[in-house]
Amino acid sequence: MLNKGLRDEEKIRIDNVLKTLRTLIFVPYPLSHLQKSDIENQLKEFGLNIESLIEFSNEDLISLLTRLHFDWEQLEQFGDILIEFSKEENHNFEDKALAIYQYIQQESKVFSFGINTKITSLKNK
Repeated sequence: MLNKGLRDEEKIRIDNVLKTLRTLIFVPYPLSHLQKSDIENQLKEFGLNIESLIEFSNEDLISLLTRLHFDWEQLEQFGDILIEFSKEENHNFEDKALAIYQYIQQESKVFSFGINTKITSLKNK
């Protein structure tokens, strides 16, 4: 387990990478080659790239993110990023986002109407 100081530093680092990813992904589509490269560089911070996102099973992705000390909020943000990235016609990460949301709902032991709404929305697509 990480001590409090290291946990805080890790949380800040993860938050900063997620913020950067959100700004890169929430742009008009299609993504340029440079934008995809920037996304790849940010994903590297988590030991990921677009190809590994495609290849990872839902369970392996969740396992990686929890090993990287993502908290519930950060997991939700990552799921949101996957949803936005899925709007790119070549990528469909909605099943991975759904698995992340379901994991949060089950493991956090706290019912979230927001997460439940996202789960319902993805299941009804």
